[in-house]
Amino acid sequence: MTSAWTIPPTGPLASIALAAHATLPCLQTDRLVLRAPQLADATLYQAIMGSADGVFMGGPFSAEDAWYDFNQATASWLLRGHGLFAVERKNTHDLMGFVGIFFEYGDPEPELGYLFKPDGQGQGYAFEAAQAVLTHAFDTLHLPTLVSYIDPANTRSIALATKLGGIIDTETSHPVVEGTLIYRYPSARGAAS
Repeated sequence: MTSAWTIPPTGPLASIALAAHATLPCLQTDRLVLRAPQLADATLYQAIMGSADGVFMGGPFSAEDAWYDFNQATASWLLRGHGLFAVERKNTHDLMGFVGIFFEYGDPEPELGYLFKPDGQGQGYAFEAAQAVLTHAFDTLHLPTLVSYIDPANTRSIALATKLGGIIDTETSHPVVEGTLIYRYPSARGAAS
């Protein structure tokens, strides 16, 4: 069966989609390239969201739900001017995961989110990529703040948010997902290096 993410864009507006894609920012760190997502990236997105790690994001997700979530995260570029970055190793171009500025249904403000495949975890890639997106959010987009919405059981995500300079916000609660921890990044200067 052919999946939606293996069919390339066609038709008279495909060139417009490709041209728009080329204008999206590309961020680089010492080891990583953060680029605009491509249709083929949805396969890894689905694998991560359908895994045990997906539990922390309301999953595990079905392939269909992961497809809708991937589309929502990429459509944010058109609707809000920020969205999902695909994260590749600079030297091998291996796709490691995703980092982005999300604004999902029910979110009261933009969120810094990160998803990495198992062999992309525990090596500092998420920190490196998230730090680059934080800098982009504050220095280029001039966002006044950014948060991460975290499941209290997700200790790895809590550790990363803390390392990035996130401070738990006990004054705010998520209006849709009760019990969610909110880590606030008040400025790029407050993040750890």
